[in-house]
Amino acid sequence: MYILGISAYYHDSAACLIQDGKIVAAAQEERFTRKKHDYNFPKHAIEFCLKSADIKSNQLDFVAFYDKPLLKFNRLLETYLAFPGKGLESFITAMPLWLKQKLWIPDLIKKELNYEGKILFPEHHESHAASAFFPSPFSHSAFLTIDGVGEWATSSFGIGNENKIEILAEQHFPHSIGLLYSAFTYFTGFKVNSGEYKVMGLAPYGEPKYVQKIYDHLIDLKEDGSFTMNMDYFDYPTGLRMTNKKFAELFDGPERKAESTLTQREMDLAKSVQVVTEEIMLRMARHVKKITNEKYLCLAGGVALNCVANGILLRENIFEDIWIQPAAGDAGGALGSALMVYHDYLKNPKIKSTRSIQGGSYFGTEYSNDEIQLFLNKQKIPHEKVTDDILFDYTSQYLIDEKVVGWFQGKMEFGPRALGNRSIIGDARSSKMQKIMNLKIKYRESFRPFAPSVLAEEISNWFEIDRESPYMLLVADVKKEKQNLMTEAEQKLFGIDKLNIVRSEVPAVTHIDYSARIQSVNKEDNPRYHQLIKKFFDKTGCPVIINTSFNVRGEPIVESPLDAYKCFMRTEMDYLVMGNFILDKKNQPEFIDTINWKDKYELD
Repeated sequence: MYILGISAYYHDSAACLIQDGKIVAAAQEERFTRKKHDYNFPKHAIEFCLKSADIKSNQLDFVAFYDKPLLKFNRLLETYLAFPGKGLESFITAMPLWLKQKLWIPDLIKKELNYEGKILFPEHHESHAASAFFPSPFSHSAFLTIDGVGEWATSSFGIGNENKIEILAEQHFPHSIGLLYSAFTYFTGFKVNSGEYKVMGLAPYGEPKYVQKIYDHLIDLKEDGSFTMNMDYFDYPTGLRMTNKKFAELFDGPERKAESTLTQREMDLAKSVQVVTEEIMLRMARHVKKITNEKYLCLAGGVALNCVANGILLRENIFEDIWIQPAAGDAGGALGSALMVYHDYLKNPKIKSTRSIQGGSYFGTEYSNDEIQLFLNKQKIPHEKVTDDILFDYTSQYLIDEKVVGWFQGKMEFGPRALGNRSIIGDARSSKMQKIMNLKIKYRESFRPFAPSVLAEEISNWFEIDRESPYMLLVADVKKEKQNLMTEAEQKLFGIDKLNIVRSEVPAVTHIDYSARIQSVNKEDNPRYHQLIKKFFDKTGCPVIINTSFNVRGEPIVESPLDAYKCFMRTEMDYLVMGNFILDKKNQPEFIDTINWKDKYELD
């Protein structure tokens, strides 16, 4: 039985195909269209999914869409009615898309797919819950879903039991952790629905000086984690802005303009909203434990990408273990809606497995050595083809020599993180690598940390964590004995001045508070990436390398050999390794770019 799941028309549209409950293929539309967070109908992602199974749309048994458009439209109308006289501009902006597309989604799906079968519409948070529970290794568990907003719900919790998802309670719009975090993302000068992880990365540079103001003026937080927001400070229900003049007065001036200099105020705001978010999530989790008494917890929704909060939740030991959907945002709704139909609607049993059926989340496109060779020959690109042994030997040596390598292998990752198949990699031991990769390769803000990839079997020897973290969704400190204590003078430094201090044996992946956003690499999930890091470990005694997504700022992660080659040539990367082919930048002919990519890719 084939079920196609679709998410679209908000942000991060995606498609996922499951066969008898197993994930066959999944991808975000942005990877094909090269438009970051593309919200359009995921035509290319669907084509890829169907091609992966070698089927046509008329062979689909069901199509699932990740939310209920009419309920969402109802929320929109009721919100405008609740704020009479406000939001005319926002209303006029939103309505054409609703009237032309969103209200006609069943017809659009049928027309785009040439499909006449049944289309089902789970609720938004049901899709999130299903994306978290059904791929998890648990036969029953609690779940917690937290995001900006679905139809009405902004967070929900309940129980997953075998093939059933039961939502026990919801928090409703406009009271939303996701939108509170996005309001601070907007106010600190970053892009909403894109820059939230930058706020999370900026937080360690700040002090929590605004926490009490947030509690006193913005939210009324209850012991069970529910809260109401004081909407006098926010414009997002009906406006085109997240915050208003009163919010600016409360936080010492107007919002920061995008790309202007970051000040200590933005760092303190980031720290403050992060602290509040962590407290809300902890209270919610304790309440969920109290009501469900389940041993395990599954998480999804955009807020579940807050790996700092996830790490704290894990260390609190409220639950014995937690499992987080790697595509926790709306893209994962495509997967969740398909699984919801297969298990909950059709009553098919949950797949029994001691490991997650998500594996390493490698469900995207793949290019064989023959296809890569064809591309290289056609474009007359100088390259060397080598055996696996030589490939791992050479590539590990490049890293040791402080070279930056584009690493393009196997199936593309599903979700926002590069997990070793579409990655840029470097030596985590290098004290200069963070600066080089931020400014010369990624062209992004210098304060942003890089994530480590570590051999799964070595994770507890290098980080303060006792289990695997395959999706970069848990943050933990670098092991105490690997840390370098800061001198008295260094401790007095503030904000970004701390950045260049060598804080551990792996400084390039150690944030200023000694934390790291860890990816553990399991041999079973990704044998080639594991083999590369193992070779590096054998040569250096260090099982940790830098892993950052294969793209430049504002660009979606590369999908094809052509995307990878363009990104390689547009940046100061030293080597590109695609399949068994090595490309040395020094041997490449002059690259004539047909576009100004810095203009094409809108800064995120």
